[in-house]
Amino acid sequence: MRSTPLRAVVIADFTAANLAACLTHDEATPLVDAVAISYASLGAELPSGDVAVVWTRPETVSAAFASHLRSGDGDTTAMLRDVDGFIELLSRLRPRFAHLLVVSWLPPRLSELWPSLAMQHDIGISTLVMRMNLRLAEGLMAVPGAVLLDAARWRSVDRTAEEAKLWYAAKVPFHSDVFRRAAQQVKGSVRAARGDSRKVIVLDLDDTLWGGLVGETGPAALRLGGHDATGEAFADFQRALLALKERGVLLAIASKNDERVALDAIETHPEMVLRRSDFAAWRIDWTDKAANILALARELNLGLQSMVFIDDSAIERARVREALPDVLVPDWPSSPLLYVDALVSLGCFDAVTLTGEDRARATQYADERVRTAEREAMGVDDWLRRLDLQIDVEELHDRNAPRAVQLLNKTNQMNLRTRRLDHAQFNAWLAGGRRKAWTFRVRDRFGDAGLTGLASIEIDDATARLTDFVLSCRVFGRRIELAMLHTVSEWARRQGARELVADYEPTAKNAPTLTFLESSGLRQTAPGQFTWNLDDAFAAPADLVINEEAGLRA
Repeated sequence: MRSTPLRAVVIADFTAANLAACLTHDEATPLVDAVAISYASLGAELPSGDVAVVWTRPETVSAAFASHLRSGDGDTTAMLRDVDGFIELLSRLRPRFAHLLVVSWLPPRLSELWPSLAMQHDIGISTLVMRMNLRLAEGLMAVPGAVLLDAARWRSVDRTAEEAKLWYAAKVPFHSDVFRRAAQQVKGSVRAARGDSRKVIVLDLDDTLWGGLVGETGPAALRLGGHDATGEAFADFQRALLALKERGVLLAIASKNDERVALDAIETHPEMVLRRSDFAAWRIDWTDKAANILALARELNLGLQSMVFIDDSAIERARVREALPDVLVPDWPSSPLLYVDALVSLGCFDAVTLTGEDRARATQYADERVRTAEREAMGVDDWLRRLDLQIDVEELHDRNAPRAVQLLNKTNQMNLRTRRLDHAQFNAWLAGGRRKAWTFRVRDRFGDAGLTGLASIEIDDATARLTDFVLSCRVFGRRIELAMLHTVSEWARRQGARELVADYEPTAKNAPTLTFLESSGLRQTAPGQFTWNLDDAFAAPADLVINEEAGLRA
């Protein structure tokens, strides 16, 4: 069943019906129903919807810049002041949309009349546009949830006769290919904000991560690095993968190979960019790759819709594509020289924020492998006692809010209501009534899992209602959920509430939340509703330490 399309508004100072059509007819998720309106019509009556795309030209936003184009005598201070006014307009527009996407400015065509002056300080048009874009980027940092898109990525340098005709006949400044590329990035940004970006790249090894068959030739004969064009291409592909890993994308392996030989090559080959510690998980054996990808998904506790499978073999790609349709299996070039370009063109790993937890994700999954091995070697109770679990509880504040809001918007499995709010919207909610929100940071003797939990509560008379209850799948099953319930219930008791209520709202992915609630000790009073009598304390788990910041109990 097709989901209901998001309502999108394209606000432009040119004829933008082509972009609206690209957004509407592109079958990539999320589905969008887009309309275009004129930037000149914006005023006291602002539009509203799910997504706004604002695409303007610098000469429209800044009268001082337009004057500079005509006379060459511009006031830079006035230009930047005009940018500030534009940011103020965007800040008024922002609350009316779940997603606000602003397109950066391109130098107008007239700037090419004086190419030698293009970059001159306070004279060159290209430099002035750069300064305006920088001011716009800095200003949008104060508009929570607003995203600045780079239009230079979509446009080719040369203007075609077709583009010129489109402009003079219909005030359409770009070829349809530009609008298609723009629509792809708009949808990628919305997916990122909604937590729907791909999170795992599952890689083959032979002729995918390196050249040659390691099981036949051994590590020394692999084509990787050096002064060979193909070897350098493989090394660059690994560097691109490493860059994604450093930004929170997990790397995994599904390869038909001898595990000992393959891992030895990864650890010892002098030109390997990626090492064993860079991979969150692997299945290196002679088993069907589709079955191994399923096993990897279970080990990482992530859905198949989070995964991308890259393999040089068309047969293996077809097998996985047919068996696991939720996994993205891109066609892959036959030449390794094109691997980096193919990876970049996927456009499915976009992110609108980057937190410390994102950067540490691969290390956290490596720590989890050690935990899992130890858990399998002993009973769960003994394992939990030996973990030395500690939970640091803090109220929501400016320092932890970016990660907390990211967790709220990306987490699907342990998520009571699956609310999607940006920082400003969450703050606005907290400011109304008797409401409180906490973050939960988890660590143990193996390492720091980072900020992995979020809970919020609202008190109405004698009832405390659990509004958000969110926990990363990486730390399920360690009684952290019980510690979170203990924290919120104790605060509610101190506020004089008599009953804690949790209303579970089912989605396609949050069944683990229901499973937990049914086993938590809360009483089910109606379908999806669970309660706790606050005359009784909700006990904290005995196998972990809860550290609360000073003043938290107020």
